Amino acid sequence: MTRRIKFCLFAALAVLGLVAAAGATTSRSGASKDTLVFAGAADPALLDPSLVSDGESLRVTDEIFNSLVGFKLGGTAVVPELATGWSVSKNHLVWTFKLRKGVTFTDGTPFNAAAVCFNFTRWYHFPPPLQNAALSYYWQTVFGGFANPGSGSPGPKNSLYRGCKAHGRYSVSLILTRPSTSFLAAIGLPNFGIASPTALKKYGADAGTVDATGVFHPTGTFATRHPIGTGPYMLQSWAVGSKLVLVRNPRYWGKKAKLARIIIVPIGNASARLQALQSGEVQGYDNVDPTNFGQVTGKLKLYKRPPFSVGYIGINQSIRPMNNLLVRQALAYAINKPQVVKAFYGGVGAVANQFLPPALFGNAKSGVPAYPYNPTKSKQLLQQAGLKLPVKVDFWYPTSVSRPYMPNPANNFQAFSANLAAAGFEVTPHSAPWRPDYRAGVQAGKDQLFLFGWIADFGDPADFLNVLFGSHTPQFGFDNPALFSLLAKADAETDVDRRIALYEKASIQVMRFLPMIPYVWAGSGIAFDSHVKGFVPGPIGPVNEPFANLFYG
Repeated sequence: MTRRIKFCLFAALAVLGLVAAAGATTSRSGASKDTLVFAGAADPALLDPSLVSDGESLRVTDEIFNSLVGFKLGGTAVVPELATGWSVSKNHLVWTFKLRKGVTFTDGTPFNAAAVCFNFTRWYHFPPPLQNAALSYYWQTVFGGFANPGSGSPGPKNSLYRGCKAHGRYSVSLILTRPSTSFLAAIGLPNFGIASPTALKKYGADAGTVDATGVFHPTGTFATRHPIGTGPYMLQSWAVGSKLVLVRNPRYWGKKAKLARIIIVPIGNASARLQALQSGEVQGYDNVDPTNFGQVTGKLKLYKRPPFSVGYIGINQSIRPMNNLLVRQALAYAINKPQVVKAFYGGVGAVANQFLPPALFGNAKSGVPAYPYNPTKSKQLLQQAGLKLPVKVDFWYPTSVSRPYMPNPANNFQAFSANLAAAGFEVTPHSAPWRPDYRAGVQAGKDQLFLFGWIADFGDPADFLNVLFGSHTPQFGFDNPALFSLLAKADAETDVDRRIALYEKASIQVMRFLPMIPYVWAGSGIAFDSHVKGFVPGPIGPVNEPFANLFYG
């Protein structure tokens, strides 16, 4: 079985021992008031935000880097960050940004318009290995193409980005090939954090190899030891599997971070993270298992985020027989969504009938195809497709992680496998660790069926529908020009009412075409020691919940 890993008790105890050591001086006894130990659900993949798409990586890189714009604390409204203001041309193709003055990267390099263009030029000119969908995921999903595409990669004809032009030191224009309503919010993502041009060159940001599953093995040290940005914190050290240490950036242009040091430790098991918080070994952790919400009491504080994520079973249509719509429909009827949501989401999940959560405009209120649990219908559809029962399928799920949309992936997998077995399928199970194998394999198009999900990056339906279904991606392996065109039209539309109508139509079309089966709209929880103050939960989670605001009180 490829990409499989064996875990043992010794490894689990070793991680907890490292947590205890890291938290020994920062427990609730108050021995230290300048350090916070935080438990993530996994290690970051890399510390170059342009080459990652997972929350664990973005949580860290959002502290190290700033983008041109950001998001209002606790919400999704776009606010200034490295840009102090912006304007757009009448044809909506040229966005001009006034840049913040007096900002330096943590290596002393000045931030200016040339640095902005250096970063955008780098992304647009990524070498072919970095054009892998598992790496430059957000560049491809937001901007679409590369200047010099490698084999199978999208080129300039597919690109939203045309160029970058500096106007002196503190004004810069980003030039698009077509209008995009979601463009401004999209570049607020940590993925478009501006890095030091000096560091990118000095530490070989683009140097390395990419293996068959899409995992980048850098030979340079930018993404592992020298991520240089302008954010409130900077990297001190990172030992994968043990801890990552951030220290306060004394050159930060904004309000200085209140805590001098943040230590992030990876603990894949949600119950183990809870135990570490209860014992004082850590002072905070994310992705609280909903079934554990009632245990975050006393000297602990639970913050609940609203449902702004979706869990789904992904279907790769490039792996037969998933190219057959009847088979995808059979899968949809085979899944008992209410049973899983009731059993594993602690009352903070809702059964999903479409990809967009109800909080987003574009969620269709009527006309959505329904696929109620019906194993008999599933078998009939498989036979109608000319297949002999049982139909063999390879089904993947991740280990060593919990996400808001799947607090315990193994539980979801086991329930869905039983559903499929009763509905005419024979499941071959596969698992792999979330970092780096599982996510890379999914995004590189290696997996036939897989458990995955999506957490909002910004409050726009383009972040859900256009990012995942607006173009061909190896992850889903389908080509649907009509859907691609509809989503491109919706993103370009500037009239609010027409834009809503287009996205509602797209929501319905996605559920007719079934590139995946959404089963839950999930909220999430994050917990802290009650002495930790200043935390503001937000709907988009770790990409806009800065550690710099935290302090002990």
